Amino acid sequence: QVQLVESGGGLVQAGGSLRLSCAASGRIFGIDTMGWYRQAPGNERELVGVIISGSTTNYADSVKGRFTISRDNAKNTVYLQMISLKPEDTGVYYCYSRQFGRQYWGQGTQVTVSS
Repeated sequence: QVQLVESGGGLVQAGGSLRLSCAASGRIFGIDTMGWYRQAPGNERELVGVIISGSTTNYADSVKGRFTISRDNAKNTVYLQMISLKPEDTGVYYCYSRQFGRQYWGQGTQVTVSS
């Protein structure tokens, strides 16, 4: 089992920045993908971005150029640096990992961007 714990959410004004962190623990051998999804009220959960095999990144079009995912393998942690935040970025951000084809999720952290 893999446990994921997010931190770093909060309230920020439009144009501001936040950095989310997600620490993985437990049986972490073989995690090939880590990343972030988000869910706004009334919407389905959607991809924000993922990092695959520690280097290849994929982002949703809506966040390209503003969000950056990175992974520190020594700390088993993935980060999401968010700049130029917009009110539409508001939502619960969930950490995601994949290990031998099995998906794991964190409990989520709230990000609220005020206009």
